[in-house]
Amino acid sequence: MTSNPEVKRESKKSGGFFGAVMKQINWTKFGAGVAGVLLFLIIYLAPPFSDAVDPKGVHFALSPQAKAAIALFLFAATWWVFEVVPIGVTSILIGAIQGLFFIRESKVGYKDFFDPSVWFILASLVIGMVFTKTGLTRRLAYKMIGLVGEKTSMIYLGCFAMTAGLTLVMAHTAVAATIFPLLTAIYALYTDEEAPTKFGKGLFIGMSFVAGAGSIITLLGAARGAVAVGFFKEIVGKEITFFGLSYYMAPVGIAMTAVLWLFLLIYYKPEKKTIPGLKEKSKELYAKLGPMTGAEIFTLVMVLSVIVFLGIKSVKSQILGPTPDEDSALFKLLSIDKSSIILLTTAAFFTFRILTLDDLEKIPWNIILLFGGAMSIGFCLWETGAAQWLAIKWLLMFQNAHWFVFIMSIAFFVLIMTNFIMNVAAIAISLPVALVIAPYLNVAPEVILFSSLVTAGMPFLTLVGAAPNAIAYESKQFSPGEYFVVGIPASIILMVVLGIFILVVWPIMGMPITLPAGGG
Repeated sequence: MTSNPEVKRESKKSGGFFGAVMKQINWTKFGAGVAGVLLFLIIYLAPPFSDAVDPKGVHFALSPQAKAAIALFLFAATWWVFEVVPIGVTSILIGAIQGLFFIRESKVGYKDFFDPSVWFILASLVIGMVFTKTGLTRRLAYKMIGLVGEKTSMIYLGCFAMTAGLTLVMAHTAVAATIFPLLTAIYALYTDEEAPTKFGKGLFIGMSFVAGAGSIITLLGAARGAVAVGFFKEIVGKEITFFGLSYYMAPVGIAMTAVLWLFLLIYYKPEKKTIPGLKEKSKELYAKLGPMTGAEIFTLVMVLSVIVFLGIKSVKSQILGPTPDEDSALFKLLSIDKSSIILLTTAAFFTFRILTLDDLEKIPWNIILLFGGAMSIGFCLWETGAAQWLAIKWLLMFQNAHWFVFIMSIAFFVLIMTNFIMNVAAIAISLPVALVIAPYLNVAPEVILFSSLVTAGMPFLTLVGAAPNAIAYESKQFSPGEYFVVGIPASIILMVVLGIFILVVWPIMGMPITLPAGGG
């Protein structure tokens, strides 16, 4: 028997409890759930796959654990995109399945849920909460509206420009967490309705997109840049400087921000062209806030201090030089993990009573679990060797292709992988193979690095692709499936823009694209 009144009523109409339950099933999600399970079983039970052989003749066998990791990857991707169950629950299953099918030990699979990167996301979300609670969010929102006016198209542009601009000096995860409550405040002035709107979808999805576009411009926008530059130096023996990276990446980031604004303005054309009286209303609301409070000032000081430290830390190699003194106080200070630094702000906000226990319980744990699962499946693919096997199999398909096709194939592989695993890992598994093949096609290593960084920074298909994507999802304006659908044309636009830069813009700027014949 059931105590659910709705099910009881449906039971009378349909002739039984089973009929009522069947009517409540979302058949799209049910079909996707079954498809995910079947994908897992088909790959898991399939005969062994052939070895991947790199250009040097080294064989990479796909172990049973690695094959199972690929099966788990497909299962998780399907369930995440269609939100078969809450996305955090799918993440929990990722850890459980690793133990159940002996892919990795459960304690290893779940240990990744406590990776420092996950804690960094948690701390970033807390900063967003503090901005909202202290009133800083409303203060920024009202001031921005006063600048951009009442046209919804300009509100789009103002929000996107602010998001991209902030990523030049702080991690895009922290930017998204800070901007999110600001967008919520702006959206509240647009409508009182709880149902999603086109303007709401465009506003929040656009924020996540341009956070990625802006984050590629400097080494401060995300960890992937610094890691990839260090990795490139180790393999190729050439150093990419802080401003050297920005010189080539700034035009791409700016172009993508502008193109994404136009794309979303068409794809999610706001229901209203203007919001009459919005500018005047925002001025009145701003005036009511009064002078900045002590809590607001404390919050700004704490957050800006963290931004400055992380900014300095991101250019650690330039500060310390090629042969740093590892016993020096400066070296030890700059070696402190970024998650430890940003988590100090979380402790400070609770210590000084800006946040309370009630606020701790309001943290979106669904998003935290989502990224815990993303880290777990990423490390699973990496540690079992599945990621390397996939990279070699994919790139060797293009080893005899035209140089342009080869470069785009690398970028595309990174784009797909970074939608499901850590972008640093996506680069790390593809660059070594690509850089070995490149000389045979007379392709310069620089274009491979920069092309990979462009697509690694803009995973537009899934919520697990980047923290801003998941943070935007908290708006409840869209489903994971909707995000995936709009992400397809956005990703195509990204590849087209990248192709134009490879063929036209970067060569004009002086980037080496191809080597002289026989230069490999």
